Amino acid sequence: MYVAGNKPQQYQKPDFRFALAALPDGEEGVRTTLNVMRAIKNAYKKLPSTRNFALSMIGNLPQKSFVREVHALHEFVRDRIRYVKDIAGVETVQTPDVTLHLRAGDCDDKAVLLSTLLESTGHPTRFVAIGTTPERYSHVFVETRIGQKWIALDTTEPFAAGWRPPKIAKQMRVG
Repeated sequence: MYVAGNKPQQYQKPDFRFALAALPDGEEGVRTTLNVMRAIKNAYKKLPSTRNFALSMIGNLPQKSFVREVHALHEFVRDRIRYVKDIAGVETVQTPDVTLHLRAGDCDDKAVLLSTLLESTGHPTRFVAIGTTPERYSHVFVETRIGQKWIALDTTEPFAAGWRPPKIAKQMRVG
């Protein structure tokens, strides 16, 4: 598959294997999902194909333009990967290669892709699950640290880096 960027790069076709697992209810289920997302990110950020793809997205930027690197990767995932809800009644988490191949995913799939691309180029990340009511979590996005400050990167809304969803009633972070 070819993905648009400065210089089109071949991205390895994903292996569409899958695993089913029961999730605990409530906060423990959210924590379990975030930990699965972290494990996927940590495995995929080390792949040469991941780093090569990320480098193709930022290769035209001046050296040490770390803020611009973050913006470029955020904008790619936000604008080039379509938001599509999960299968009705089923929580799914895709690996970054599947999300790139399908060019679609929900908030957790887009968050995994973005955090993987950022970490493969040296930008630390963490996942932030939020709820707009105290009863349940309903969304996840990425934060990355630039200097001493953590910056929100939501890829499901047409807003620039730094935007956070309004009216957050609860949140959970996993690095």
